[in-house]
Amino acid sequence: MNVLLHPIPKKYLERLSTTDRNRIEDAIEGLENEPPQGDIKSVIGLSRTFRMRVGSYRIIFRYGEDYIFITHIDPRGQVYKKKNKGGKR
Repeated sequence: MNVLLHPIPKKYLERLSTTDRNRIEDAIEGLENEPPQGDIKSVIGLSRTFRMRVGSYRIIFRYGEDYIFITHIDPRGQVYKKKNKGGKR
């Protein structure tokens, strides 16, 4: 399965320390497997949206027809605030 990365999390990933970046990139590679590997759970209230835990970071992604689209990569305390921004509260 192809993994696509939105430009904002891609830029964030480039600014991380080498250690954190390597851990997250390894986790993203695990998403390419069938079935995807990692600590993955669905995000309550959003259909076809999931989160993957990588240490203190969270990767928020959605399933498409034949791809996975990563929308957010942030520390745990901030990623859930961003996903709700602009939506119904």
